[in-house]
Amino acid sequence: MSNSIPKRILPVIVLAQFAGTSLWFAGNAVIPDLVQELQLTDMAIGYITSAVQVGFIAGTLLFAFLSVADRISPSKVFLGCAITGAACNVATVYSDTFLLLMVSRFGTGFFLAGIYPVGMKIASDWHKEGLGKALGYLVGALVLGTAFPHLIKYFSADLPWKIILFATSAFSGFGGILLYVAVPDGPHQGKKGEFRPTVIFQLFKNPNFRSAAFGYFGHMWELYTFWAFVPIMVGFYKEINTEFFGSIPLWSFVIIGIGGISCAIGGYWAIRSSSKKVALASLIGSGFCCLLVPVMFELPFYLFMGFLLGWGLFVVSDSPQFSTLVAQSADRDYVATGLTIVNSIGFAITIVSIQLVNLMWISWQSPFVFLVMAIGPLLGAISIMQYGVSGKRDETKAVT
Repeated sequence: MSNSIPKRILPVIVLAQFAGTSLWFAGNAVIPDLVQELQLTDMAIGYITSAVQVGFIAGTLLFAFLSVADRISPSKVFLGCAITGAACNVATVYSDTFLLLMVSRFGTGFFLAGIYPVGMKIASDWHKEGLGKALGYLVGALVLGTAFPHLIKYFSADLPWKIILFATSAFSGFGGILLYVAVPDGPHQGKKGEFRPTVIFQLFKNPNFRSAAFGYFGHMWELYTFWAFVPIMVGFYKEINTEFFGSIPLWSFVIIGIGGISCAIGGYWAIRSSSKKVALASLIGSGFCCLLVPVMFELPFYLFMGFLLGWGLFVVSDSPQFSTLVAQSADRDYVATGLTIVNSIGFAITIVSIQLVNLMWISWQSPFVFLVMAIGPLLGAISIMQYGVSGKRDETKAVT
């Protein structure tokens, strides 16, 4: 039962997840410095972000194919990946060519595959009940971890840019060690799964798993493109308007980081309603934001920022609920494999959306290019509405 779980477990998992995922956008936070240092082109934004995503996809595919976190203690996997990911992040500092920069960011993404989905696997091993709430906190930690480098950049404005990469790497290593020491394997962990490459195809035969997965794919089309372009949106507003307060890094942190609050709120709402309803409401809300964004740049400063903050709330609040639905509908012995392969495909989709928007932005420099993101929430909403209508009972309200 959930009341027998030691009180330290969830906070430690959340802190470790926050620490590990701070590696994700560390490169984006120092893009202007990297562009100047290596004389990069305008395409650098998309390439630096996509290198991490490609690395994550490669890592998740390998981890899923080998069922790594279903066969090895997930805490050990998390520790190893937190430390090696930190090392790759530090290597970014010493990358004196574009190729080395891409390799270091790829390596960072590769080992994030043993942090983000494995952290969710650990949470599901401890929380058979209340999983939606637990993953709400956990994805909230991912959101704050993603935004964290922007905050470091704001406070270290007068310090060398390399400080951001050293700080996030040290934080990641600390998180991995903390989780390994404080969180043993959970009581609801399935038996150690055998190496079965065909299990991935078997998982997608489950209509509820398929519906949750495809809903998540639509969500991912929008999410990381929005996060990658938040500094660009804020910077563009600053260029075309005379009124601007604060700094781009600080606003970027707040707009991205506020999603951590909505993830936690969505987790509590899922207990009262269902994960499916929270996911659907979030997709509808963020979809409307996608459609409205072209006309928002003419608004007064605080109204524009209020709009981006609202978008930041809606854009990620469905993520933990999709993970809950995927975990609940997957074979118990292969939960980590299910989460990992869905993450892998989802992040492959982000590369397409990020590069598409990046190319359109470079060509037209128009806010209308952001309308492309609306495709994701639309298709995701259509898919998640099919969850639980295949004749199987929707258990997500009872277990979330």
